[in-house]
Order: sequence, then C-alpha cells, then structure tokens
Amino acid sequence: MYYGYGFSDEVVRLAEQAERDCAARFAETDEICLRRSADILRAFQENRVSTADFLEVTGYGYTDPGREKLERIYAQIFGAEDALVRVQIMSGTHALTLALGGILKYGDTLLAVSGDPYDTLQGVIGITGGSRNSLIANGIRYEKIDLVGDDFDHEAIRRRLTEGKKVRCVHIQRSRGYARRKSLTLGKIGRVIRTVREADPEAIVFVDNCYGEFVENAEPTHLGADLIVGSMMKNPGGGIAVTGGYCAGRRDLIGDVAERLTCPCVGRDLGANLNQLTSLYKGLFLAPSVTRSAVRSMIFASRLLELAGFTGLSPRYDEERTDIVQTVDLLTAENLVAFCRGLQRGSPIEAYAVPEPCEMPGYEDKEVMAGGSFTSGSTIELSCDGPVKPPYTAFMQGGLSYEYGKLGVMNAVDFMLRQKKA
Repeated sequence: MYYGYGFSDEVVRLAEQAERDCAARFAETDEICLRRSADILRAFQENRVSTADFLEVTGYGYTDPGREKLERIYAQIFGAEDALVRVQIMSGTHALTLALGGILKYGDTLLAVSGDPYDTLQGVIGITGGSRNSLIANGIRYEKIDLVGDDFDHEAIRRRLTEGKKVRCVHIQRSRGYARRKSLTLGKIGRVIRTVREADPEAIVFVDNCYGEFVENAEPTHLGADLIVGSMMKNPGGGIAVTGGYCAGRRDLIGDVAERLTCPCVGRDLGANLNQLTSLYKGLFLAPSVTRSAVRSMIFASRLLELAGFTGLSPRYDEERTDIVQTVDLLTAENLVAFCRGLQRGSPIEAYAVPEPCEMPGYEDKEVMAGGSFTSGSTIELSCDGPVKPPYTAFMQGGLSYEYGKLGVMNAVDFMLRQKKA
C-alpha cells in the first residue's frame, strides 16, 4: 500500500523516479514563489491592510475602502496603473468579455496575434455561435495572425499594424486553451509587445492572463501590456476565493471596463462586496504558494506520464513553464475517459462520480471533464478535461497542494493503466 492507496507497484516505482527527475525544476518553482510572495507581502504592508478592510458592504456598494485597497494592491503587484477586482465577474471568459466590450466600440478592429482564441471567447467575438450580442454582430472587425511554430509572426504583425485600417486592440492569449501550440512565455510576450509599440504606439496590447499569474517572476503588465485579465477561480484566488475576476492595466482602460461592468458615469463606484473580501485578500496572499503547488503537480505529471510511455507531452517536465496547464496525447478515447475517471477518483469532492463525455455549452466537440473541487469550476484545484477527438488530448491543471496533486495524478495514471490491461 502507498500511504493507504493500493497503487500498482509499477506506478509507485515510476512516481518515485519521476520525483527524483523533477528535483531541479521543483527548486526553480521555490525561487519564483518566494519572489512573488515577497511582492504580495510588501504590497499588503505598504497599503496598511487591516481587519477593517474585510467588512461587508451591502446594497449599492458605495464607499468600500476594503475593496478599493484590494484593487490598489492588485495594481501594485501587477505593475499597473489601476485594477478592477470584483466578485461580480463570474469567470475568465466574463472578464475577457467585459474588457473587450469596454475598450472596443463600433468600427474598431481587434487583431488576435496568437491565432484564434479559446473556444468560449470565439462565441463572444462572433467567430462561432451566431449571437446577436457578439463583438462582430455589433460592428467590431476581427482579424487574426497565426503563430509561426510556437512564436509570434513579428513580420506579419508589423506589416498589418502599419498598413490598412487602424487596429484598436492587439489580443494575446498567454495560455494554449485547446490549441496544439505551446503556451506563450513572458519572454515571447515581451518581444511582441516591443514589436507592436514600434509599429503602432497607440494600439492597445491586451493579454488574456488566465492560468499564468505567479508562474513566472513578472506579469505582462510589467513588460508593457496595457490591459490584462484573469479569474479568481484560477491562480490569483489561491483556492480560497469562490468567485470573481480582475482586470489590471492603464487607468483609462480600467475606467472603460468598470463602466461596462456597471453603467456609464458610475463605473467602479458601484458593487457590493457580498462579504467576500476576506476570501479575496487571503486567496491573493496564498496565490504564489498554491500556484507553485499546481506547477509542481504538472511537472510531476509530465514526467510520470513520459515514464509510463506516453508522448505528446507539453510542456515536458524539464521545459520552461508560463502557466499551470499540462497536456498529454492519450491516443484513444478509452484512454482519455479512463484518465479523467482516475483523476476524479483521486479528488477530495465527489470522488465517487464517473465522468462521461457530453455536450458542453461553448464547445464544438463532446467534452469529458474531471474535477472534484471545493469551488465548482475552480481550475486552480486539480482538474482535467479534453475534447473527445483525435489525438485525445488531456488538458490538466491545478493542485491546491503538491501532495494532493501528486496523489491525484497517480490515481489517474494507475486507473488508466489498469483499464488498458483489463
């Protein structure tokens, strides 16, 4: 028995080998965690956080010093002029929708330079879905430039920004979504921001920062991005926040987004905190440590799956990481479903549930999903999903602690290998 779990001898042996192989990468995550924790601790201290900042404000939410202070802290740690941090933002896609709707007006052009964005955002833009409320349906032009390999096409971006109709906003998606490409490191994002600035200093650089916060030593706003957005149910919520999202960047743009969230001429001054300020402060405080656990869990998963004979791993365990996402090509629908079922069996909540492929709103293919999380839909907690189509790629992320992440991943691999032998 492995600490009470009846894993096969093979999986235990592979896990022990994987952990030894990952030691150097684990040490790097420790250094990043310490640096980002110091940033947050200093911001809490310099902004004089007190227990009075956690008080509930009801009704319209006017005059909420705790909420305003939290937004100053977010701006400071992200190197931004301003930030909007609200429980009324329900998801990462909602944050993206608010931000794009706030800064884009009829006749503006949105240029995606990392290819088409994540599935759910395609419906928001109007690439798919046919909604009358999409950006395209409301007079906003959409164009894209695909990546070249796993990097930006700098020449095509430079050419487009200096020729033709003026581009209002350049969109970058840091994480891969369901694309086959690698996630985009801050080094690559910094270089493309310089390319945009040289070609058109007025273009807004907008970065979907979901899954990337606190994984590296900086954020896109430190490198010159005008606006970044993310979800509290991912990295910055630290597994404590139960809802919410943020936007950080230029003060004028944050003002536009705030008016989209509430209404014109009111903006950020409206919005009850729903008694969630304690969880938002505490989640942020723990975020670097929880993010480190998630990254470690995925490094371990990558090496364990490689040792188990699987390919199509991205990133490999010894590669640079910029988000908490790990993919593996499982090659058959049976493997993908078994892996998700095994991960569900290793979850703290609803471990008894059996994931089945099904239709999901916003996705073109059937999806199979595993995630027994304390907060429904939380992807800083260990979870896995994937479209049921070749090459049957599993997309994993999260892990509130490395120990729980390790056990969950071992459950998934053990269950899948047993099913293959059955």
